Amino acid sequence: MIRLLSVMVLLVGLFAVAAPVPKGHPWVTARGRVVWPKGQPIPEPKVVPVTIDKQACCAGKLLSDELLVDSKSRGVKNVVVWLRPDSDDRKATFPTDRVHPDLAKPKPAKHVINMPMCQFVPRVFAARAGDTWEFKNEGIVATNVRVQHDDPLFNVLLPAKKGYVAREALRESWKPVYFKSDVHPWMAGVGRVFDHPYFAVTDADGHFELKQVPKGNWRIMYWHELGYHKGRDGALGFPLAVSGETATVTAKAVPLELPSR
Repeated sequence: MIRLLSVMVLLVGLFAVAAPVPKGHPWVTARGRVVWPKGQPIPEPKVVPVTIDKQACCAGKLLSDELLVDSKSRGVKNVVVWLRPDSDDRKATFPTDRVHPDLAKPKPAKHVINMPMCQFVPRVFAARAGDTWEFKNEGIVATNVRVQHDDPLFNVLLPAKKGYVAREALRESWKPVYFKSDVHPWMAGVGRVFDHPYFAVTDADGHFELKQVPKGNWRIMYWHELGYHKGRDGALGFPLAVSGETATVTAKAVPLELPSR
């Protein structure tokens, strides 16, 4: 009897010191969508003034891919969305101790930017610091790639069917990384590089998804190469409270407001 009581006391002691079972969802999938505002006409892609290599580049008419809005869903493509600290400091970094363990030290990803018909595909990309990038000229005429950024910076000529792997891995920066061609001046693209995994680029219907987002108060950013959503008012993001009450959070569709051009 004494031995049985001792075992019961031991079990009670074990349960008393055991960690409580966490409630809610400490890691959440956040989904959302960026759309063209209702009541505003959907912008028509502009015709690119091709002045060189017309047959090789378009064999007809080349349309700009700077601003892409789906005519049916009104979704806006190529909007970069990311999380940042709830801070007014533009250069505030995402806290490393709040990153999901599975995402803390990933293998570097490789970003390939193709050039099939005198345009960059994809035109917009988002990457994590340490990722690598490569340009491939899949066209039939030579062109160059010039990267306009603090670091890395390069300007290479790519013959037809040739590629170039950047020597330096991508580095985090709060500035965009612009790239263009001087041979075909309408060719342009841009990337953004982050020091955390909570970023995405909207698809053709304007959808995006951020996985394993930590609970807490954050700010969510919406950036198109033509500017921040709501211009200066959106340069530091918009409040996003992740409560963890559900495993998935779907934000209301955001009607994109670009700065006037």
